Amino acid sequence: MSRTRVWLFGATLAVYVAIVVGVLTTSKLVTLDWQVMLWRPYKQWPQIHAFLDYFVVLGQRGPTAVMVLAWLGWRAWRHRTLHPLLVLGTSLLLLNITVGAVKYGLGRLGPHYATNVGSAEMFAGGDIFPSGHTANAVVTWGVLAYLATTPRARRWGSVASALLALGVGATTVYLGTHWVSDVLLGWAAGLLILLALPWFEPAMASAESFLTTAWERRRRRSHSLARQAVPAGALARQEDETAGAAPATRHSVTAGSAGGAVNPAAAATAPGANSPHAPGRSPAGRHERTPSTPAGSRRPPDRPRPAPPLVHQQAARGRGVVG
Repeated sequence: MSRTRVWLFGATLAVYVAIVVGVLTTSKLVTLDWQVMLWRPYKQWPQIHAFLDYFVVLGQRGPTAVMVLAWLGWRAWRHRTLHPLLVLGTSLLLLNITVGAVKYGLGRLGPHYATNVGSAEMFAGGDIFPSGHTANAVVTWGVLAYLATTPRARRWGSVASALLALGVGATTVYLGTHWVSDVLLGWAAGLLILLALPWFEPAMASAESFLTTAWERRRRRSHSLARQAVPAGALARQEDETAGAAPATRHSVTAGSAGGAVNPAAAATAPGANSPHAPGRSPAGRHERTPSTPAGSRRPPDRPRPAPPLVHQQAARGRGVVG
């Protein structure tokens, strides 16, 4: 953290303590609170009341967190880093802890619930000191300026967030929901959180490294399981295709390799079986059966055997065999 930031943090902390002490001691700050409340600003300019009812939403925790989270989430996805989201989460966590603890610890009542004129209304069960709307506006919109990547963007972002925070704080005073001292302490509380964020950068870097490593390990494990499941599925599909093959085709292949007779049904459906010039078919269209050797190879038709010798013919005629 730079020396200037340390100096600003110390000055802001001193202002914060002074405001708390001034309210606890019922100083002139409390007198100012009552003077503004009795003046009733919401009755002085009723024509802007409807607009300020909507404008004060820019200081509510839920709507502002959603809007800023959407923008920082897009930046985190684009730059492949969790740093913007971690900064927003850390700042909101610090805001809830610090501002919430002081709110419920001091228990101050708001202007609409005040009972004693001139009293600080402390430790009465309230929760409006410091102003949560104001502190939230400073922190939520100030985070955008804190995460700016160029000096010009950081400068303009700081000015815009400061104007929004000033407007939200003044609107709560106008509507009568907060004292002036509540708003002053809310500005100081939000500024303290923004100035303290650099001290939490090492912790956020460690958290980002841990989350990134855990995500990569989980992604690699899922990818490895997916790669192991692919061969098993491919093997199952191959077995299904083999089991669904035609029995006639497997029978014809097996018979041809073993030297057996060819299945007539398979031969009739074979390509070229009905062609007049197919092998084993005479020009008249009749099939000529070609015997096969035991080895399965084809051979030409048997030649006619020669006539037996005359001696054998006479012997056969004597036995009555030859007519």
